[in-house]
Amino acid sequence: MTVAELALETRLLLALAGAVFLWALALGVLKYRQILASPTGHAHPYVDIAHRSALMYSFALLLLAVFAELSTWPTAVDATAGLIAAFFFVAAIGSYHWHGVRRDTDNQLRHPDRLVRTFMVALIVGEIGGSAVLVAGFLQAWLRS
Repeated sequence: MTVAELALETRLLLALAGAVFLWALALGVLKYRQILASPTGHAHPYVDIAHRSALMYSFALLLLAVFAELSTWPTAVDATAGLIAAFFFVAAIGSYHWHGVRRDTDNQLRHPDRLVRTFMVALIVGEIGGSAVLVAGFLQAWLRS
């Protein structure tokens, strides 16, 4: 199979997985630099969280790409579901990265305002909902085979 033979949604999710993986590697360099510069030998907690979450989300995107490729849903459904989940993966990593570079908190949810609470609900619905759509499309394909 060639890349051109993959579904559009699969190619999009694979490209995002690659980008997030490269971001994770760059965050590893930032983490290393902060460890070297720290008198305690630790990076800021949010740099550590950003690094680990980017690694995990990059592999989660690979998993979603497989579900999308094997799904019975139309391209528009799979692409929308996958991109919604990916958006929130990237937003979470970006938030962790931001706080880690700024060193402004060790718990961004300690005193959340209404906007943060609303975003967190959207993140929960978007990540779980988008992933569930792709898993359901895969399961439907499997049950039909």
